Amino acid sequence: MFSFRVLVLILGCLWLTEAATNALNHGDKLNLSNSLVSQNGAVSLGFHRQDYGRTWDDKEFGYYLAMFYTGDTIFTEDKYFNHSNWLANRDDPIADDSGVLIVDDTGLKINRTGGNPIQLFSLQSTSITINSSDMRLVLHNSGNLVLQGTDTENGENVVLWQSFDHPTDTLLPEPMKLGVSHGRRMSLTSWLTDSIPASGSLTLEWDPVGNLLVVRLRERALWSTGELLSDLNGIYNFTNVSSPDEQYLYYTIVNSTLGENPRLLLHHDASLDFGGSFGGIITSYKCDGHSTEKGCRRWEGPKCRNKGDKFELKSIRTTYTNDTLIRNLSLSINDCKDICWTDCNCLGVNAEMDLGCQFLSGPYDEGVLNGVSFHVINRNRSKSKTWIWILISIVIALTIIVLLFTLFYLRRRSRARKEEKFLLDLMTSEDASDVRELQTGNKGVSLSPDPRDRGTLGDGLEVAIKRLSRGSTQGLVEFKNELILIAKLQHTNLVRLLGFCVQGDEKMLVYEYLPNKSLDSFIFDESKRKLLDWDKRFSIIEGIAQGLLYLHKYSRLRIIHRDLKLSNILLDENLNPKISDFGMARIYKTNEAGTNTNRIVGTYGYMSPEYAMDGVFSEKSDVYSFGVMVLEVVSGRKNNSHFEFDRPLNLVGYAWELWKHGAALELMDPSLSDSCPKQYQVLRCITLGLLCVEDRPLDRPTMSDVVSLLNGEMQLPLPKEPAFSTGRRIVETNVGDREMENYTVNGLTMSTMDAR
Repeated sequence: MFSFRVLVLILGCLWLTEAATNALNHGDKLNLSNSLVSQNGAVSLGFHRQDYGRTWDDKEFGYYLAMFYTGDTIFTEDKYFNHSNWLANRDDPIADDSGVLIVDDTGLKINRTGGNPIQLFSLQSTSITINSSDMRLVLHNSGNLVLQGTDTENGENVVLWQSFDHPTDTLLPEPMKLGVSHGRRMSLTSWLTDSIPASGSLTLEWDPVGNLLVVRLRERALWSTGELLSDLNGIYNFTNVSSPDEQYLYYTIVNSTLGENPRLLLHHDASLDFGGSFGGIITSYKCDGHSTEKGCRRWEGPKCRNKGDKFELKSIRTTYTNDTLIRNLSLSINDCKDICWTDCNCLGVNAEMDLGCQFLSGPYDEGVLNGVSFHVINRNRSKSKTWIWILISIVIALTIIVLLFTLFYLRRRSRARKEEKFLLDLMTSEDASDVRELQTGNKGVSLSPDPRDRGTLGDGLEVAIKRLSRGSTQGLVEFKNELILIAKLQHTNLVRLLGFCVQGDEKMLVYEYLPNKSLDSFIFDESKRKLLDWDKRFSIIEGIAQGLLYLHKYSRLRIIHRDLKLSNILLDENLNPKISDFGMARIYKTNEAGTNTNRIVGTYGYMSPEYAMDGVFSEKSDVYSFGVMVLEVVSGRKNNSHFEFDRPLNLVGYAWELWKHGAALELMDPSLSDSCPKQYQVLRCITLGLLCVEDRPLDRPTMSDVVSLLNGEMQLPLPKEPAFSTGRRIVETNVGDREMENYTVNGLTMSTMDAR
């Protein structure tokens, strides 16, 4: 049997090698009648009909561009099946056999009858100048489908796109990898069911921080590398690579115990197959949230779930008519189990539904012949003397309360002593020389704050009050930081500090009063934004740029603000901008290229990618925030606004798509149409904003360049695709133990300070 199958495979590979090619050149087409085969005949690519999939036009099948090991058959659970290593259109199947893969002047795409083309790669997405007629699609022996072309500037052959950068549910040996490489994240996603290739609910990721492979059900960890990989010693060799640009895992084959076609396959039921053709398969335990064996993670559920509770497959009969039925084609059996686990009224889940959920919530009889198969929660009700545990719990609770009161008292005393020392240091340090005349308590200026965050000094001068919350545990550092920094900064586009007051738990900063509040109250208000015509908005942009240039280059202390946003730009009576809120600011040296911090502070949407993800900040971090503000001022829309283009986008991504398609002026606030704006200035500001939000800090201009570009003294370069352009939030910090903080109280981002 084995020898006959090997012979059939060898003859098939020889025939395919003669009948097919491994490449498509410009203008070549691949359809249902032909295929690509790698040079060694091991891998083939072609259109494949998948039965028992989703229903389109009452037909239970769809066509996919799929890659297989040639003649490959996997044996598992007492059956043989053929499974693709990669699918080009797993979430967009073709309803008939009209699919055609083609390399043309637009890039690489799949054309079909009665539907839009499926664009796998677009030449517009790359900044490299490519002669489209030289493009070539090659199927490598490794199973990687590579689109390559020639860079016309230097004549080098470059990879424009490759399937290994877009894995589905299968990881092949080196050079395929899991992890992050040059900004691209690669992970496996299971099929929705064993017969529907659409993206399911399970993912397999490489965690570079813990050096772990992790299987997740949506966002919840289901399994991580445990004893399983140790079972594979002598068969696979796993290697992880870590560098500033890449953090990924790959594997190689030590011997061929598992056959000729090795792969790691993530099944829809949360099992992992490490196997190949004609050989055994090592399968991980199927984790379902209750086990902790072989690397499985137990989920914390409601109080009704006890340790030892788990799902068991049973044949049951129920006459209960109120069982909940959810028909949702995106819900797999794993999603249904997760929902049931967190619902105390749920007793089990129907195991016979391919998609959607039916939950059992009433009485049932189990062990019924020809009954309905349900995953039923088997409850572990261990007998215990409940009253003993109640007594122990009461004693523990009382002990904790006493300890908490003691700690609170000691902490309050310690805080009072620290504040006294803080004031003494502040008034005697060299950094406080500019504010030394301001004393504390009744010895200094008498302040009369009112509930609207305004106050009046003894001479009748109206001032703005920023007040630190009494319960704040970390605002004291920002309070001192802002006090010392802003006292040394003098510029027409920076808010002016008049004094401060500290008495007991009360801590306040006293600023000049600016009657027009903050810039966001104008830009994001339908009625008030009309008061800002284009000339005034351009003047505001110039003023912010001048203030930042002063902080970065001309002030006595070189300052990075770190929390620039429209709510921290105040407007005086003439609507001139003034930068405020220096609680998060940092002093830096002129020769510092970038500084790391263990405490990331700021506001999502305005934070540069290198700061949000790696904790690295520099003056280019402020430049990024400035670029976001420019786009908000021009458009009148918030950065986190939702836009639809060909995918969900935020304001930055939407501005980039409009600029890329030559329609940048469509970003302009419609309320500016009556003020006859200078379109060249609007376009200049949009382009400048995109330059400031580029991914690499070195590509962003300095604030000196920004001022020159605003004044037309420099020619605008072409921007590149910005960072953080999608509509979903992608800030994922892997900064170890660093703490991501986002303090926003009434528009101020300074610990728990009240509004100005």
